[in-house]
Amino acid sequence: MSVYDQLAQLGITLPPVAVPAAAYVPFVRTGNLVFLSGHIAKKDGKPWVGQLGADVDTATGAQAARAVAIDLLGTLHAAVGDLNKVSRIVKVMSLVNSTSGFTEQHLVTNGCSDLIGQVFGPAVGAHARSAFGVAQIPLGACVEIELIAEVRD
Repeated sequence: MSVYDQLAQLGITLPPVAVPAAAYVPFVRTGNLVFLSGHIAKKDGKPWVGQLGADVDTATGAQAARAVAIDLLGTLHAAVGDLNKVSRIVKVMSLVNSTSGFTEQHLVTNGCSDLIGQVFGPAVGAHARSAFGVAQIPLGACVEIELIAEVRD
């Protein structure tokens, strides 16, 4: 099954690449690696604002991370032209806007990792990962995630 068949089965339509909010580009390709800039969680087109451990629970944070994964896939599609060219999702790095006592950043990030695994399957979608709790994310977003992928020509 192609990546696009899997996306259709999951009911996912890829969004267009978001216009960068500052002096950076949405992605950079060097050789066979594509580095995607951090994408913040959005809900209804606006930053998904909140702090895990204060006003956002773990399950909602995982939904926000899943939403970020969909945006990342849209950017990755724009970067390579065909998601079937992705040979490996190399790394996901997740920043979770958290209180100092919140310790479930890894469970929040699973919202992204699980979707990536569903879309690409274990051979391509299994990736290295970091999940950090941070004091704040731009625009007050609850989650920001960046991704590195390997592609074939």
